[in-house]
Amino acid sequence: MNERLLLFIPVYNCAPQFKRLAAKLDGAALARFSEVLVADNGSSDGTLEAAREALAGKKGVSVTLVRNSGNYSLGGSLKIAFNYCLDKGYTHCAVLHGDDQADLRDLLPRLEDGNFLGHDCAFGSRFTAESKLAGYSTVRLLGNKALNLLASLAAGRRITDLGSGLNLYSAAFLKTRFYEGYPDGLTFDVHVLLHCLRSGADFIFFPISWREEDQKSNARAFRQGLEILSLLARHALGAARPAGAGPAAPHTFKIFYSHRP
Repeated sequence: MNERLLLFIPVYNCAPQFKRLAAKLDGAALARFSEVLVADNGSSDGTLEAAREALAGKKGVSVTLVRNSGNYSLGGSLKIAFNYCLDKGYTHCAVLHGDDQADLRDLLPRLEDGNFLGHDCAFGSRFTAESKLAGYSTVRLLGNKALNLLASLAAGRRITDLGSGLNLYSAAFLKTRFYEGYPDGLTFDVHVLLHCLRSGADFIFFPISWREEDQKSNARAFRQGLEILSLLARHALGAARPAGAGPAAPHTFKIFYSHRP
């Protein structure tokens, strides 16, 4: 099978961080991907302009920058990426958050392993023994580990991260577009993980490096934690669908910049 990989980078008000991230996307890093898709949720700090400047000179890979028609939050941007992946005939979609917290180089060596690409999903984990954290507070570390423990109990298998900024999805896993009815918020990754559990999907976790420096988090830790606890409880009780799932809303975008090699 000839893999065609899409690299998706969601962004929101992270112009300085994106410039650092793009500097790491050299020819060797981009050689594994057919296209880089960047989707912006309406940044006010010139993030898309910074992305165009940083990516315009990249050779050997297609680059598409889009501005979402509304602020669809992270989940909405991921829906756009997943649909784009399927509509364009890609075999896999790698997701790298544009705020330079995760590092694509943690994924690249694993892409050379055909077995790794054979999984339905590969989730980057910040909380394994091999993971590397920089600037991450002790309180948040303990809180996340507690949630991971509860998730593991609800899932009946070890869960080491409920949503990081570096993941890989196969188009075969996404093809039913099951995600369309999920809420667009920051717990979207948890909904996808729970779908993996319900559907018996083949997924793994892999260690990543993660740093918090000057990034601006959009997370509301307490509220998000409560939402996750509710989702885990519903899963443990055998709920068929997550709370809040509803009909799919249209997600549209306009192309800001496009380059083909």
